[in-house]
Amino acid sequence: MSILEQYFANLAAAFVRGRLANSEETIVAKDLLSIPLEELLPEQLEELIKIGLSAELKMYKFKRKIRLARVHRVLGILQALAPTNLLDSGSGRGTFLWPLLDAFPELLVTSIDTEDIRVRDINAVRDGGISNLSAEKMDLTELSFDDKTFDVVTVLEVLEHILNPQKALNQAVRVAKQFVVLSVPTKEDDNPEHIHLFNQDIIKNMFLEAGAVNVRFDYVLNHLIAIAKIGN
Repeated sequence: MSILEQYFANLAAAFVRGRLANSEETIVAKDLLSIPLEELLPEQLEELIKIGLSAELKMYKFKRKIRLARVHRVLGILQALAPTNLLDSGSGRGTFLWPLLDAFPELLVTSIDTEDIRVRDINAVRDGGISNLSAEKMDLTELSFDDKTFDVVTVLEVLEHILNPQKALNQAVRVAKQFVVLSVPTKEDDNPEHIHLFNQDIIKNMFLEAGAVNVRFDYVLNHLIAIAKIGN
């Protein structure tokens, strides 16, 4: 398998450009920085990825792995919902974010995370040429966006970590224009950061309390997926 087949090549190359563009050392050739990302040749994308590996950037985040069942299912749901913009909460290392951008290369995506390093790396991808992506350091329970800003808000593998999950869903519903798509584990595990365990009834009641008009559910390999419809 070639290196381009191993990675989300455009995203990985953009990350390298964004992280190394202002490096004190001349690691990346100027032509690899100045050419629009979409115009880079396959061999130039490969060169950028190799530069990132040599510079010991965290390139593993952009590897094409066997897609998680829950990620695959949510991407299918989004195909049907056809949003024009989306807020991804708690993007982390990009387990969902990078497959999302690969599947929807024109979608306007805003990412939020509470960790500075995550926000920095996501914005490096933007700076490297993925102009439809941006990230902000923000807590889901205290969103600064206006009401009904995003067609869809994704809350994937996030709610089980939050001290006040109802407040988080209230905010997600508030800033969503059409739908909130959520996933949570349905079985206990040994992750000490998982402080809640949810079932369908709990999630449904929480969404209705937050103001959603209806909720439908799907299940994928020990995970519950909820699609909450937002009223006008």
